[in-house]
Amino acid sequence: MPITVLVVDDSGFFRRRVCELLSSDPRIKPIGTASNGREAVEKAIELKPDVITMDYEMPVLDGISAVREIMQKAPTSVLMFSSLTHEGARITLGALEAGAVDYLPKNFEDISRRPDELARVLCEKVIAVSKSRRGAFGMASHRVSPPVEAKVSPRPATTSINRPSAGLTTTTPSNRQEPRGLNSSPASVRSRAKPKHYDLVLIGTSTGGPMALQSVLTKLPANFPAPILLVQHMPAAFTGAFAERLDGLCKISVKEAVDGDPLKPGLALLAPGGKQMMVDKRANCVRILPGDDRLNYKPCVDVTFGSAAQAVRGSMLAVIMTGMGADGRDGCRMLKEHGATIWGQDEDSSVIYGMPMAVAKAGLTDEVLSLEDIGYRLASDVVR
Repeated sequence: MPITVLVVDDSGFFRRRVCELLSSDPRIKPIGTASNGREAVEKAIELKPDVITMDYEMPVLDGISAVREIMQKAPTSVLMFSSLTHEGARITLGALEAGAVDYLPKNFEDISRRPDELARVLCEKVIAVSKSRRGAFGMASHRVSPPVEAKVSPRPATTSINRPSAGLTTTTPSNRQEPRGLNSSPASVRSRAKPKHYDLVLIGTSTGGPMALQSVLTKLPANFPAPILLVQHMPAAFTGAFAERLDGLCKISVKEAVDGDPLKPGLALLAPGGKQMMVDKRANCVRILPGDDRLNYKPCVDVTFGSAAQAVRGSMLAVIMTGMGADGRDGCRMLKEHGATIWGQDEDSSVIYGMPMAVAKAGLTDEVLSLEDIGYRLASDVVR
């Protein structure tokens, strides 16, 4: 069965072209269009598409409001079209928080100059988004407020499943029946290890990552005792706005990294889009290098993780979260060779279980945690 798509845009030209591009792939079938957000909600309920492509600026009802209402009335995987501007980034992040799965730059020049390439990227995104877990991205519709003082409250018992062949431990909340928002009380996580000092914490993520990082980082106290490096697959125009958003929500400080930024406890540095972030331990700082066209991802999790493995001789913790592909697997392998601890997000809470699955299948993951538990574990397990 082909993947069915509802195309939403106030431009008739763009609606037609998107339908044409989608129809070039036999695995995809456009089944309807809408010219505003209100019509999008109505057709989402009527047509029940697998995926909706959504413009962000429309009459009657804007894209973010439409996504929020669709998630309430007819939960559907939504791919946002976004402009590559700071304001476009802010709007897109709002749409992701409302429940959209992913985004794609809206560039009319690409339609005329590179239609084949645009068709390939668009169809790949639609196919990937169609496989996303609605239960996972639906959590994003619950707004994350700045947390109260980060404390790890008593939590009920959990089930731990040991997998000796992969050296893996899975911790799963015991009351899965009741879905929770990002602000709810944590489920219990029984740690196999005592709290430990880490010289550096690294987190890598892609599709579904913005809201996953928001969930994790808002749980950390202002005096978090280790530096944090964040690598999120994101274009250059987006990382600055994303860092600003996180900094406003979190007790720790978050900023888009620039060359020479020091590694400091309680500071999270976000790799800038279009570039690569490396660790320079001798100077106790990060180095920001131009993106390499030979690499698929700019920034790349493997690059940052691999550089940390070479530069840092202390104890490190790496966390791989939701995302397509296998970026981070090779970097985790290098970190593991230098004694690092590796956590992976579980399948149930991942929007796309690609990156954490690749690391787990390689036998590199020490522990598998649900999204809601990763932040609480960081707050409780990382000590000075």
